[in-house]
Amino acid sequence: MGTVIGLFVFPSTSFSNGNTSIQSFNKAKKLLEREVYHDHRETLYCAAGFTSTKAVIAPEGFTLSKYVKRSKRIEWEHVVPAENLGRAFSEWREGHPECVSSKGKAFKGRKCAEKLVNEYRYMQADMHNLFPAIGSVNALRSNYSFTMLPEEKSDFGSCAMKIYSKKAEPPVGGGRGRIARTYLYMNSTYRAFNMSRKTRQLMDAWDRQYPVSEWE
Repeated sequence: MGTVIGLFVFPSTSFSNGNTSIQSFNKAKKLLEREVYHDHRETLYCAAGFTSTKAVIAPEGFTLSKYVKRSKRIEWEHVVPAENLGRAFSEWREGHPECVSSKGKAFKGRKCAEKLVNEYRYMQADMHNLFPAIGSVNALRSNYSFTMLPEEKSDFGSCAMKIYSKKAEPPVGGGRGRIARTYLYMNSTYRAFNMSRKTRQLMDAWDRQYPVSEWE
């Protein structure tokens, strides 16, 4: 049985192909806006609407106390964080002699990996790992891993997204299924990313509990 990721069906034998055509994160975002979400403008975590100019239509009761300006626009969220993809490469972790600014200052991390590592650029621009999110939710989720936080309350009012102690729990619903299938896809496709056993168990459970919707 095929596994569905985003809007496309991938037989399990094709997972190793991954993204081999787009190296630009900005190009990937523009393609998603124009060709995928043009008729389904809804964010992943809070099911907020957004306009063709990326302005957020916040759901009733949505609240937050940080990143207020970023709450007005959608951003493209890496469900599997860019850091989780990039830290497999020495250029991200340690830098490289070619990663030096015009002022002679060495740099590492995402900027260095983007500059020198083709594989990282393909991973970062893989559209199956990119989803629209309210900018402030994207900022507060950061690069935190997903888990269950049953004792915590929502950080966003009517949107049941929870973030606590550098962990995140997405709301009940289709978002969990899409998140799970994204993690499973990235894990099966790219050698540089490997899920922990605990994360794999959670993603397998969410994949079963929240089946693929017609739109997905």
